[in-house]
Amino acid sequence: MSAFSQVLRMLRMLPSAMAVAAPGVGPWLARRRWPREEGQLTLPGLHGKVEVLRDTWGVPHIFAQDEHDLFFAQGYVHGQDRMWQMEMGRRLVDGRLASLLGPMLVPADEFLRTMGLRHLAERAWEQVDPEARAILEAYSAGINARIAAEPLPYEFTVMSTEPAPWTPVDSLARGNLLAMMLGGNHRIELFRARLVAAVGEEVANALLPQNAPETPLIVPKEARLPGLKSVKTMSGLDSVDAVMGDPNIVSGSNNWVVHGQRTKSGQPLLANDVHIPLGMPSTWYENGLHGGRFQHVGFSLPGVPMLIVGHNGKVAWGMSNLGPDTQDFYIEKLDDPKAPKQYLYQGTWHDLEVRREEIAVKGGAPVVVEVKSTRHGPLMNKVMADEMKDSEPMALKWAHRECQPLINAVLKLNLARDWESFRGAMKAWEGPGQNFVYADTAGNIGYQATGKIPIRQGHQGLIPMPGWTGESEWTGFIPFEELPASFNPPAGYAATANNKITSDDYPHLIAHNWFPGYRAKRITDLLEAGTQHSVQTMRDIQAETYSLPAETLRPYFLAAALPTDDTQRQAVDALKAWDLRFEPEAVGATVFQAWYIEVLRKLLQHKLEPALVSEYLMGQYERHGSLHMPFVIGQMSQPDSDWWDDPKTPEKETRDDILRAALTAATAWLVKTYGPKPEAWAWGQVHQLTYAHQPLGGPAIPGPIRRVFNSRTVPARGDNYSVDGASFLWARPFKVVHGTALRMIVDLADLSRSVSIHAPGQTEHLFHKHRDDLMELNRKVEFHPMLHTRQAVEQHREATLTLTPAVALAK
Repeated sequence: MSAFSQVLRMLRMLPSAMAVAAPGVGPWLARRRWPREEGQLTLPGLHGKVEVLRDTWGVPHIFAQDEHDLFFAQGYVHGQDRMWQMEMGRRLVDGRLASLLGPMLVPADEFLRTMGLRHLAERAWEQVDPEARAILEAYSAGINARIAAEPLPYEFTVMSTEPAPWTPVDSLARGNLLAMMLGGNHRIELFRARLVAAVGEEVANALLPQNAPETPLIVPKEARLPGLKSVKTMSGLDSVDAVMGDPNIVSGSNNWVVHGQRTKSGQPLLANDVHIPLGMPSTWYENGLHGGRFQHVGFSLPGVPMLIVGHNGKVAWGMSNLGPDTQDFYIEKLDDPKAPKQYLYQGTWHDLEVRREEIAVKGGAPVVVEVKSTRHGPLMNKVMADEMKDSEPMALKWAHRECQPLINAVLKLNLARDWESFRGAMKAWEGPGQNFVYADTAGNIGYQATGKIPIRQGHQGLIPMPGWTGESEWTGFIPFEELPASFNPPAGYAATANNKITSDDYPHLIAHNWFPGYRAKRITDLLEAGTQHSVQTMRDIQAETYSLPAETLRPYFLAAALPTDDTQRQAVDALKAWDLRFEPEAVGATVFQAWYIEVLRKLLQHKLEPALVSEYLMGQYERHGSLHMPFVIGQMSQPDSDWWDDPKTPEKETRDDILRAALTAATAWLVKTYGPKPEAWAWGQVHQLTYAHQPLGGPAIPGPIRRVFNSRTVPARGDNYSVDGASFLWARPFKVVHGTALRMIVDLADLSRSVSIHAPGQTEHLFHKHRDDLMELNRKVEFHPMLHTRQAVEQHREATLTLTPAVALAK
């Protein structure tokens, strides 16, 4: 049975899904599940009275008498607004999706059980610091109080399920999922190995350029992996991606911090915009936390206490993904390829570690998975792709399995009061590896890279290596003191955009596959252009859609163009008139992207078989793609390169031949897809964003239901390389799959001038006004005030909920 048929069968069994889509009926049904936002609730487990003041934008500001009650209440409001999201996230990390959604999710569950995120969380619980443990326990108690006290979101009725009690381990597992999404390197390493097996090292290096091109990729005979030649699809990994959205090795994000020497106020400014997969509801949740040592405002993750980015009245911080290489595949020798019990290491046979997992399946029999592991990690072949079950066995080594619990670092970060205590938190933040920027009210700024990043011997971490020899092991991890850092840099700012952040003489390997530096260059150029920066100029930089790649490529495109009809002439004129900004009204932006995609496709087709072309365009190595742009730009200066020649024709094609053929293909595609009139090609009409619900917003869901659970569709600014990012898959232009999920600007001269925004809204509840009320602000790069004081919150207060203890504590 196809996935489509399975979903339809499931929905036919759930008439409540159709009921909520009925005009008039749906809002009435949904409102009965909305959380209590006004009045008073009596809850067991509280020490004293807690006030939850919700502002005009749906942000809850919690005022508590002690920290236990503060995090109890944070758990409560997270559960009020995001209980379904938290339940889906828990099932995802546990590998329990098939028990809810049926057999089509078994491959995703098998992969996640093999990664063992829940298993790691259970083990990490013993390493949680006592203070963090107390916070997790209070937070979990708050979530469970919410489950008991109020109706569940309508999704629980549609899916015929109820949440189990929340535990602290559930929160730790959420951190492990974040680490897997932001720290994964397994896709690109495996894809590079497939390219090497299919077309050799030279082509692989060109399409997946490494950090140190002067260091050749050396592929030992044992690592050539002929078994990968027959692999056409990555069914297991794709099933996980279908649920997670866009896990990739460089998940967007920009952050920068500016010293007072470059600001109008003379005090620092800190800006952060986080680019990740976009869905309904938002990944992020805005919070104010006031109690005990906490006087914080910023963004949290539902399912995890405290804040992840924000400020505490003294210190502000923001983050972007460092993208370190913390994963390596090892090719193993097993005693029996079909039913292995032992693996070879340095001439000695060792028993495989075996962990039995049973996956419950809705509408089917349970599926048993035996997770078999070597000293390097679990054997991954079958769960990555069914076609790989008979190819060379590979185990995945992951540094996160040796990291201390992330919650310890989150607590230290939230309590940081100066650079020294901030760096103490950064030392504890071992995974996922991040770029942190810092500012304080004393006028200091800083940058710190974090992560448990391996030091390798005998290899570069680029392709799977022989695991049985012991010659390609990790010898340790980069010491924290040797990770890149800067305090009050002479330039007067620090900025990151997933770009290479080390000099060529840096002694350690952090990563090979940095995001190309286009966003970083645009940000730094704009920062260096002024010494009177303000919240407004920070906003203007975050809104920047200028395209450095198009600036470089357009002259080549226009010089080669020989339009053969009116459509091509109009396309070329639009490209010529374009201001190189990806704004909604720009027709030239769409012409450029369509033309570029056809150029890229033709270059790939000259070297790769169709299956690999398709996977490369889908961003198999990185879900929203990036590494090919420097390659294509590099080819432009080599008009007679072999890459331009089509081996299937007797003629030798040159660069301009391919650019003209690509123009013909691009304009034909534009006419077929959007019609013959160029005004219909405007970027905002073709490059659009829908915040999709999981799981009731996917393409297999009937339209009436999908329209209720998803957001409306809106035009999107920016592209895959602009500062204001909104990425699409190159094989599926131009639907946005990845973009700006939150923005924050903190003014350390006057915290009341700080602003923030995220989208689509604070709550997940159907038909609630705060479900998608922030979309338009976010789309226009507009903000709401980042309220910090009780007085400011009162001025924008929309509702007050008072939580009181069920039993008064004895004095």
